[in-house]
Amino acid sequence: MEIHADDSKPVVLITGCSGGGIGHALARSFAANNCIVVATSRSRSTMVDLEDDPKFFLQKLDIQSDESVNRAVETVLNKFGRIDILVNNAGVPCFGPIADLPLSAIKNTFETNVFGSLRMIQAVVPHMAARKQGKIVNVGSIVALAPRPWSGAYAASKAALHALTDTLRLELSLFGIDVINVVPGLVKSNMLNSGISTYNSMSEWKLFKPLEAGFRKAHELTEKSQSSTPTDEYAKHTVAVILRKKPPAWFAYGKFTRIMAIMYHLPLCVRDFLYKKSLKL
Repeated sequence: MEIHADDSKPVVLITGCSGGGIGHALARSFAANNCIVVATSRSRSTMVDLEDDPKFFLQKLDIQSDESVNRAVETVLNKFGRIDILVNNAGVPCFGPIADLPLSAIKNTFETNVFGSLRMIQAVVPHMAARKQGKIVNVGSIVALAPRPWSGAYAASKAALHALTDTLRLELSLFGIDVINVVPGLVKSNMLNSGISTYNSMSEWKLFKPLEAGFRKAHELTEKSQSSTPTDEYAKHTVAVILRKKPPAWFAYGKFTRIMAIMYHLPLCVRDFLYKKSLKL
């Protein structure tokens, strides 16, 4: 079924909408709020449940490819004439001790989490600037507030995205564009499953081999945590904030967001002590 442009409905382009993830839940929540939703993923098969729903316009999009990004943005602009909201949600995890992680894995994390978002921003901003309006939403992480052992590479990529978001908010305000940093807490999604799969595909640890079992146990406990926020709940609150006429610069929601905010403000010696004690380092 064809979706036609409607000036009363915001056109929202979301990256990383595969089933079971935050992007998928955000797509459904935007659609429930009377938006035209362009849901994207590297493979349309991961969004198969949205295929026949007239509220969604599905696009294959690889944010690591300039060609793919430009083609997808051009397709959306040709069909709807505008992009009102860009949500940079696509991301990949990277868990493990930095000294033992393959550099290729760390590079891939930054290529997706940082440079992939920048590709989307640079492709969409000229259009938004010409219209003097638009919203860019970058999905960060509470992990970046107080990086813990085994999550350094992922936390560094999200910290870089946070810094870029702060800069873009000031720069793009000149063109009437709002830039929002949304920071999920512990939210139930396929990210943790991807993380452990990424770990399993890596070569064996060397320096940190004696701690491998502890890492696996800690990761599996987090993955199975019953206290994590459901994706639908997270998406509902986040979308409501994004759709405000004047959205905040920063919005954090989900389990452990307050705890991590406190950790961020603690003296480093105290934070280090707490992490070492909890992880038995």
